[in-house]
Amino acid sequence: MSSFQELLAQAKSLIHETDPSESETLITEGWVVLDVREVEEYDQGVIPESILIPQGKIEESIEERIPNHDQPIIAMCAGGVRSAFAAVTLNELGYTNVVSMDGGFNLWKQQGRSWVSPQILKPEQRNRYERHISLPEIGEKGQQKLLDSRVVIVGAGGLGSPAALYLAAAGVGTIGVVDMDTVEESNLQRQILHSTETIGENKVDSAEKTLSTLNPDVNVITYNTRLNKDNAIEIIENYDVVIDGTDNFQTRYLINDASVKTGTPVVHGSIFQYEGQITVFDPKNGPTYRDIFPEPPENGTAPNCTEAGVLGVLPGIVGSIQALETIKLILDIGEGLSGRLIVFDALEMSFHEYKIDRDPKNQITWKNRDHVQLEGNGETCQTSASQPPET
Repeated sequence: MSSFQELLAQAKSLIHETDPSESETLITEGWVVLDVREVEEYDQGVIPESILIPQGKIEESIEERIPNHDQPIIAMCAGGVRSAFAAVTLNELGYTNVVSMDGGFNLWKQQGRSWVSPQILKPEQRNRYERHISLPEIGEKGQQKLLDSRVVIVGAGGLGSPAALYLAAAGVGTIGVVDMDTVEESNLQRQILHSTETIGENKVDSAEKTLSTLNPDVNVITYNTRLNKDNAIEIIENYDVVIDGTDNFQTRYLINDASVKTGTPVVHGSIFQYEGQITVFDPKNGPTYRDIFPEPPENGTAPNCTEAGVLGVLPGIVGSIQALETIKLILDIGEGLSGRLIVFDALEMSFHEYKIDRDPKNQITWKNRDHVQLEGNGETCQTSASQPPET
């Protein structure tokens, strides 16, 4: 029976080794560091941009994290032992250019080379978000980014309910909820944040109970108030993304203009009977709500859901897409909906896409943000922008 030293010697005879100095050079040439230490060892520090996969999970995880078998890899552990065995495993899995760092992270650190203290998920968080972590586009770094993110949802109703639930489940660390209404029995056909037991309670309090029960990682901040010209900037500027889950034009225009002043992207959703619309308004880089609808309609010309009705499951679909677009914005992955409007017809079960362009006549823009004035006026919120001075 071979001793451990014999097994180690055999492994090292099958691989190429490097040292921290040469590894530092290889990294600048496009090699990636595969850190095969155990999770608890990462508290000692990690090499920036390294991929973290414990040695025992290489076979099940490496294909997802490094799908290109020709990607040059530096396997690294604490001292160079486990990385040698990891390099053998990688070779057996078909990876063509692998070296093991002799001396490992301990020597790297002793020699004063660059390292960082990572934000490491707790074991229970790793279990909760396992399916996210397995996705190459997210991983532990992306999940930590979600936990560090802040999203405010204006409206804890039909759209805000599914959006809030999925964002909380995804691990968005701080969720603000703005709503001044109380839970009514007629809400329960579609507003799944609430329940029979919370009828009569403030919607924000009902939402906080539901979201905190779903995921204790989430910090829920409640605003039991109507968004208005006096508080819109103060609230929105503290968040990375705004989800528009409102049901009236007054608040939609207010959200738009406040987002223009703060530069905060808005994930917009709206519903009517059997139809829903979703888009993203990024005031710094794309069109906004006023590029589609420059001014609010006259009072009484557009019926609301109370008058016209709405299929209960419809806001669940639209709100879920809003949550999806929000996560993509936070993680900067995929193709977002900025400049694109999706229209969903539930009866036809069809999705149609329309291109949105900036309106050259629109003066309420990121460029003119210092001249934008928020003015509440009854039910239409005549928010406007003063003209910039001539230059």
